[in-house]
Amino acid sequence: MEIVFITAEMEPFAKTGGLADVCGSLPQEIVALGHRVSVFLPKYRSVSEHKYSLELLLDPIDIPVGTEVETGRLYGGRWGDVNVFFIDQPYLYDRDALYGTPMGDYPDNDIRFIFFQRAVIESLKKLKLKPDIIHCHDWQGGLIPVYLKTIYRKDPFYKDTKTIFTIHNLAYQGNFPPDSISTTGLSWDEFRYDRLEFYGKISFLKGGLVYSDLLTTVSKRYAEEIQTSDFGCGMESVLSDRKDELVGILNGIDLKEWNPAHDPDIPKNYTAKTIERKTECKLALQKENKLKVDPDVPLFGFIGRLSSQKGIDLLEPIIENIKKAGWQLILLGTGDDQYQQRFREAARKFPQHFSAHITFDGAMAKRIYAGVDLFLMISQYEPCGLGQMYALRYGTVPLVREVGGLVDTVTPYKARSHKGTGFRFLDYTPQTLFKTMKKAVQVFQDKEAWRKLILRGMECDFSWQASARQYVDVYERAEKKTISDSSGL
Repeated sequence: MEIVFITAEMEPFAKTGGLADVCGSLPQEIVALGHRVSVFLPKYRSVSEHKYSLELLLDPIDIPVGTEVETGRLYGGRWGDVNVFFIDQPYLYDRDALYGTPMGDYPDNDIRFIFFQRAVIESLKKLKLKPDIIHCHDWQGGLIPVYLKTIYRKDPFYKDTKTIFTIHNLAYQGNFPPDSISTTGLSWDEFRYDRLEFYGKISFLKGGLVYSDLLTTVSKRYAEEIQTSDFGCGMESVLSDRKDELVGILNGIDLKEWNPAHDPDIPKNYTAKTIERKTECKLALQKENKLKVDPDVPLFGFIGRLSSQKGIDLLEPIIENIKKAGWQLILLGTGDDQYQQRFREAARKFPQHFSAHITFDGAMAKRIYAGVDLFLMISQYEPCGLGQMYALRYGTVPLVREVGGLVDTVTPYKARSHKGTGFRFLDYTPQTLFKTMKKAVQVFQDKEAWRKLILRGMECDFSWQASARQYVDVYERAEKKTISDSSGL
């Protein structure tokens, strides 16, 4: 099959979160299964044609945007076994960040991603790259299925092309004022509650949900959750209507990149057979963070966005409890200014027990995964989550909230049977979190039980191979769909 990915992020070119990791790894695995994959994304400032040996392929490309015609350029190159193409228009993409500033989203994000999606459709035709499947990711690709079933529905080039739409995080929807319809070039007939209209706005994400041939999301549990009012972000009825065409496929991780046996960013390499060397990573991490260097002190880690979605409002109230218990915590991440300031202050107040790094540092993240005893993922909601998989890979025990992909990847520890790979809690309160931490520390103090728990976690296989095969199954299912049953309309 000829498969085209449409994404706003791809590792290593542009990244704000897990979407980039998925679109950097999954295409390679699909190629390994015998298919051809191309990826399209905007040419942001971070994408240097010199650094990545990109070739200018099309200049100019004429792109319909509303009643105007804009011009762009198309660059191309290779990343591993995947063809990568970049839509270039400096006034739209040559900016400091991908989507906005600390003050908020760029006000022209609708124009930026309308242009991107129309440019992809036009570029494929000019390249004579005829896709069997166009795989769209999140709201930034949500209009592609709409265009193919409206403006381009009679275009013979796309006659047999099917679309897959993957929801990575339903909370990010690409909702814009109604007059954005004019910019899309779509008819105002699309501004209806059963199509693109969403509480008085046009929703790019809803376009993908309604018009795609099949839908996927990033874990089985999340596929169930988003059909409910608690997690559906207002889209639950749309998703419930398409439940038979919604598939949950767990994300994977790159086992070559995330491997404590060969990781150059950690102070001591180790495997399940040499797990005692992990202690050296812990002692080095304690020393680096100016904490008391003691292998018997429970050391927790948190890596993630400092926002309520990641459960950070549960963690802040119990910092003093952690200090009183004699435990340690290392935090790495950026986010809401209020939390950044509060955690900096907590680090100054409890320097022997708490260290806060308000930054993004990939090498430090790996030292934390390797060095801490327990890794916290305590999100309000978590579509899939990768941190808990990295932790298990590095022999670090995850402590997670019982939501989304965290349920699919962490099995709860059972004291009597000594089964499970981590600890889970459900009630979203600081008290429940701290109670679960105490339970985990009790097991930590039983060195033999803890060692067995670590080794069970390291046996988990979260490679991309199985997930890639499931995506190919979805592609093949989409190919069999007829026009009459090819979307939610």
